[in-house]
Amino acid sequence: MSANFQVRKEALTEPDVLNLIRLHLEEMYQWSPAEKVHALPIDKLREPGVTFFTARDDNRLAAIGALKQIDQNRGELKAMRADPAYRGNGAGEALLLHLMEVARSRGYSWLGLETGRDGPFKPAVSLYRKHGFSECEAFADYAPDEFSQCMSREL
Repeated sequence: MSANFQVRKEALTEPDVLNLIRLHLEEMYQWSPAEKVHALPIDKLREPGVTFFTARDDNRLAAIGALKQIDQNRGELKAMRADPAYRGNGAGEALLLHLMEVARSRGYSWLGLETGRDGPFKPAVSLYRKHGFSECEAFADYAPDEFSQCMSREL
C-alpha cells in the first residue's frame, strides 16, 4: 500500500465514507457500553462547526476524521477511524497531522479528544501519545469514567 495519502475536506455523501462511519459507530457500540459511546452520528458530523476530512490512497478511502470547534481557541478531534485495510499503515497518522495543522491555521492553541482506554483503543492512544497528546481532565460534555479518557495537547 502507498504511504502517500491525500488528505482533504470532503462532504459526507460518498458511499465509502458513509460505510466507514457506520463501521466506526458499530464498533464503538460493540466495544463500549451504549451510554459511554461519544462517537458522532452522520447528522452530527454535518453540523456547523464540524469539518470532515478523508485520507485517500489514490481514490481508495484509507481514513476519516473531523475537527470540531469548541470555541475560538480550542478544537476537538472526532470520528477518527482508519479503514481496516489501512490500520497500522500510516493513514490515521497522516490524517492526525493534517488535522493538527488545520487546527493551528485556525488559531487554536489547544486540541482535545475522547477515546477508549483499553483493548481496541490502544493503537489510537499510542498514535496520539506519539504526537504529544496526554491524558487530561474531562472537557466539554464529557465526564470522567472507567471506559474512556480525554486527551489533549497544546498547539
